[in-house]
Amino acid sequence: MRQCLTSPNGGYYTTNREGRDQFGQKGDFVTSPEISQVFGELLGVWLVAEWMLQGRKKHGVDIIEVGPGRGTLMDDILRVRHETVSNFQSIASAVENVYLVEASPSLRAAQKQLLCGDAALEEVSTGHRSISKYSRLPITWCEDIRFVPNEPDRTPFIFAHEFFDALPIHAFQSVPPSPIAPPTLSTPTGQVSLNRPNPEALKPQWRELLVTPTAPSSLITTTASSPASTKSQQPKADFQLSLAKASNPASLLLPTQSQRYKDILPTPGSVIEISPESRSYAAEFARRIGGSKQSKSVTPSPTPPAPQKSEPSGAALILDYGPATTIPTSTLRGIRAHQLISPFSSPGDVDLSADVDFMGLVEAALGASENVEVHGPVEQGVFLEQMGIKERAEMLIRGLAKENNTTGEKARADNENKPGEEAPVDVEARKKAIGAAVERLVSRLPGRGMGTLYKALAIVPERGGRRPVGFGGSLAS
Repeated sequence: MRQCLTSPNGGYYTTNREGRDQFGQKGDFVTSPEISQVFGELLGVWLVAEWMLQGRKKHGVDIIEVGPGRGTLMDDILRVRHETVSNFQSIASAVENVYLVEASPSLRAAQKQLLCGDAALEEVSTGHRSISKYSRLPITWCEDIRFVPNEPDRTPFIFAHEFFDALPIHAFQSVPPSPIAPPTLSTPTGQVSLNRPNPEALKPQWRELLVTPTAPSSLITTTASSPASTKSQQPKADFQLSLAKASNPASLLLPTQSQRYKDILPTPGSVIEISPESRSYAAEFARRIGGSKQSKSVTPSPTPPAPQKSEPSGAALILDYGPATTIPTSTLRGIRAHQLISPFSSPGDVDLSADVDFMGLVEAALGASENVEVHGPVEQGVFLEQMGIKERAEMLIRGLAKENNTTGEKARADNENKPGEEAPVDVEARKKAIGAAVERLVSRLPGRGMGTLYKALAIVPERGGRRPVGFGGSLAS
């Protein structure tokens, strides 16, 4: 997955191909911020609400987004921060930096143009920096979260939207015991065993599912990597998943990280997916918010140990797709032109993703810091409704009666039109478009909406279980 998505030589996200845009109706997939400005605005509201719950810090606030796509989500979040200045002047001065973790030069250029316009882009020790069109806020691009400053007096608000589903996974399958008879030696008194049987050979074992080349004439049919919707005969792919013939370091180590994996090992044929990098990022989020755990964590951090925080502060909001409580199994997929295809066809030209193990993120976060709480996952539809998505949509619709253009929604319409074409300006059509976009974000109907498929997860400072806004809490709770 890493090689296909982010390799500097032909990676899906890191190679700029003429006329190709991964996002939007004319690309391969559409994300929530591209559907409606309301989504990003509500995440900006969530940031303001969490800032208020933590005592309205007057300085030292950083906003961090990992995997920012075209920059649409951050643009909406910063616009909310900018527009709340009249009511919350102190949040404008409290936010001192924005950091975008982005490995793709082409996406970085698109983000810079949207967020900073014609402002100069300079190279700095941690990456690149420019100035936001909103209140001249500095924005720094880093290729890895390791380059984002991590000081104990900072308050980081971290956003990860459809980031974890693109991180590499390992797939393992449980195999039944297959004891091998120990070698024997013929002696005058009979056969003598040269060594005792390995007791581990008498137990079920995890074996890794490895990517291997396909035979020239093979067809991809049902494989452990293909979700049910793609388990039909497909054109020949370049690669396939094959079960390893023996244990390897990954199969001996990674499935030991959670009791959940150990519980299903005795069931032969069980398949699990584990993303060590996802667990590492969740642990890093928790450490930046709550400080490092005093005892050594089993989950490694991608960054050097930071000084212990005197007071936990900040928050992380993760929105992605995957099961709420179960372990992902056989979810690796390819996506092209809004269709599911084999993940092993056309490497570098196809988006790859796998379901997020939300419970794995919870385990990693709680194991990394004693001073954080994790809330969720909750369905995206529930989260957005609690954040007031329908009320915000009604405000936009009422505003159309007074104004012929709505900046955010018009920008999204413009983005889907070719240069020289004008976006539709029909007010009634735009009212319907706003309503349809909101319905798509919150709908629970299978195949018609994102309300159930996508989940929200929050990591916040430990505060006795007081729920964040959007997770059953409120500013008055």
